[in-house]
Amino acid sequence: QVQLVESGGGLVQAGGSLRLSCTASGLTFGAYAMGWFRLAPGKEREFVAAISQSGSTTYYADSVKGRFTMSRDNAKNTVYLEMNSLKPEDMAVYSCAASYYTNRRASDYPYWGQGTQVTVSS
Repeated sequence: QVQLVESGGGLVQAGGSLRLSCTASGLTFGAYAMGWFRLAPGKEREFVAAISQSGSTTYYADSVKGRFTMSRDNAKNTVYLEMNSLKPEDMAVYSCAASYYTNRRASDYPYWGQGTQVTVSS
């Protein structure tokens, strides 16, 4: 079965950096676009970033553009989210997801990981 496993979350001070990873199994990784979403308490799930199957196209939410970078290594079945200049409002559970095409809508992603907590202290 399809499994997406995130790692790399943790506690960081405002202005700091974290690198999240998501490793996939049970699917032909290179055939799927990938996305990162986040869910904070009391808020709706929010799109963060997406990357095409080849990695040549990326999309970012305006709130993270210029601070976050998404990349992928198809040989390792892994996507990454490099997060810099973190702010308290970035604090959330970050989940990766797999889709048949690159897009920002969570409803178009059939496969999801469990998520990893990112905590940003001010």
